[in-house]
Amino acid sequence: MYASINEANQAVLDRIKEARPHWLGVIPAKEAIPTLQTGQKLLHAGPPIVWDDMTGPMQGACIGACLFEGWAKNEDEAVTLLKNGKVEFIPCHSVSAVGPMGGITSANMPVVVVENITQGNRAYCNLNEGIGKVMRFGAYGEDVQARHRWMRDSLGPALNEALQLFDKGIDLTALMAQAITMGDEFHQRNIAASALLLRTLSPKLALLNRDKAEMAKIFEFLSVTDQFFLNVAMAFCKSAMDSAAQIEAGTIVTVMTRNGKDFGIKVSGLGDQWFTAPVNTPQGLFFTGYSQDEANSDIGDSAITEAFGIGGAAMVAAPGVTRFVGAGGVEAAIETSDEMSEIYLEHNPLFQIPSWNFQGCCLGLDIRRVVETGITPLINTGIAHKKAGIGQIGAGTVRAPLACFEKALEALAKKMNITD
Repeated sequence: MYASINEANQAVLDRIKEARPHWLGVIPAKEAIPTLQTGQKLLHAGPPIVWDDMTGPMQGACIGACLFEGWAKNEDEAVTLLKNGKVEFIPCHSVSAVGPMGGITSANMPVVVVENITQGNRAYCNLNEGIGKVMRFGAYGEDVQARHRWMRDSLGPALNEALQLFDKGIDLTALMAQAITMGDEFHQRNIAASALLLRTLSPKLALLNRDKAEMAKIFEFLSVTDQFFLNVAMAFCKSAMDSAAQIEAGTIVTVMTRNGKDFGIKVSGLGDQWFTAPVNTPQGLFFTGYSQDEANSDIGDSAITEAFGIGGAAMVAAPGVTRFVGAGGVEAAIETSDEMSEIYLEHNPLFQIPSWNFQGCCLGLDIRRVVETGITPLINTGIAHKKAGIGQIGAGTVRAPLACFEKALEALAKKMNITD
């Protein structure tokens, strides 16, 4: 269909730039993803994985989901179910979804619904749980369960009701274009976008005929959850990249993700085939009392932001976060984004970065450039404790392993009968 790889890549890039994801609603995962309506199934971050290979945070989140769904009455019962293969594990990416850290999503958890109104495809992500003990980092105690029940019964339905009062939901492209000028890179820093989102939602939330005290709780949660927008941004990126993957040609990375064991990518010209390599462990700054030795290996679907070209690739947009992730100062942020420009094909005119002389964020991660230069994508990330239940212990950066890009390029060469 395309005369050259470059022509195919341009079609992929155009599809990404044409995407206009809108946040339409919040519904139970089983309503968005039909496969969750039957059996005991859990979505997880990263490429396919089995229980025995999961790290502590993902196993802890699985236990929490079993308790939340009522499949088990206690931790021991949940572990028995999970160890004995009674629960089916499905990568989020296999069902147009994404999930941060462990990514564990079960049938009755609420998910954001984002639709790319240009192409009509949808993507989903669970709701951000806020700070403290949270399931995405492997906690599963009663406080975690209570918050998930509240999100299921109150927060999710209220957000969905408010979103129905908009014409075609909330235009995320417009909101993010503003937020990136205010210091967000949408992976580790989402303060501006979360604030803009609350400003946009507030007039509609105020119209809801709901208990005043309960609405105050919702407003308070949204006002203090600086990373609330991360999950929305992930669904935004997933919908755009899934649309680009429909081109089915070229060398552009459409998925980057990790499950604590493997780092996995998918490429526009290679369909749904996974290319994996062992993950690295994030390096960064740690909360008081924790150290690098306690850091869990790289985990989560949130690297979909770097696949799109924001996150670590847009470090220059968020100088306020560079110290938090141990990446140095402003000069280091500029150097990082300049380096990432060498492995992406273009700049996205929709997301212009003032501190980068108004260049757009990176666009079109090319496996050829990664292999040729040896430069691998830099990812901004939270750092989880390797043991379940302890939670986040810091923040930092991590590099994608080169091997998965090499495997993908070899596979594409074979598909195209290129032998030299």
